[in-house]
Amino acid sequence: MMTDDQISAFQRDGAVVVRGVFADWIDVMAEGVAANMAAPGEYASENAVSEGRFFDDYCNWTRIPAFEDVVHNSPAAELAATAMRSQSAQFFHDHVLVKEPGTPKPTPWHQDAPYYFVEGQQTVSLWIPLDPVREASLRFIAGSHKWDRMVRPVSWADDSDFYDKGDWMPVPDPDDAEVLEWAMEPGDVVLFDYRTAHGARGNSSQTRRRALSLRWVGDDARFVDRPGRTSPPFPGHGMTAGQKLRDDWFPVIWKAKH
Repeated sequence: MMTDDQISAFQRDGAVVVRGVFADWIDVMAEGVAANMAAPGEYASENAVSEGRFFDDYCNWTRIPAFEDVVHNSPAAELAATAMRSQSAQFFHDHVLVKEPGTPKPTPWHQDAPYYFVEGQQTVSLWIPLDPVREASLRFIAGSHKWDRMVRPVSWADDSDFYDKGDWMPVPDPDDAEVLEWAMEPGDVVLFDYRTAHGARGNSSQTRRRALSLRWVGDDARFVDRPGRTSPPFPGHGMTAGQKLRDDWFPVIWKAKH
């Protein structure tokens, strides 16, 4: 599903696009997104936009059959393991993001890793658009997954600090960096490391932008303590620093055959 060049690009830049992998799964994913929007979960957010609508929600795969089907039966797990160069792919969580037409608010520049209780070099998000994407595509700062410090995590609603302490670097100026961005069709996927700094343009087009993101961890991923409630929080998880994620909550979907 990935060429050697694509795997190398992911490892080097922290993000890569792979075309057409999920073309046969778009209808299933769309069914899941519709079910999610019709019955949002406990973490659903409207992101406080003044124009249009920016809906997002996560951790619904165990209650929405279409998402569970994608997690277990689509190429996602093997693709994730391949990109991470991992012998396994363990599922972390799903995330639905929908920007309706006429929603100019951009997704702010950030890294996912500071919000998560996961630490490791083998992590990957699969961002899969269900609609053609031109203006509202994800943008990545190439090589930012190798930075020594992580970007200050903030609330998307009001730009306030997500935690009350931490050694964070300021949000970078993307004009001073190499930015990766791809026009995409339904079925394409962008894979990116949790540590890769990214954002997204607003959606000023006449087409909605639905995306399903599937987050995975590999062999070296471990639980790490953060200075506050993480996002997602997974209350009552019971894990301690340095422990692998518990596989009854975060199932290993794919393992290499020896």
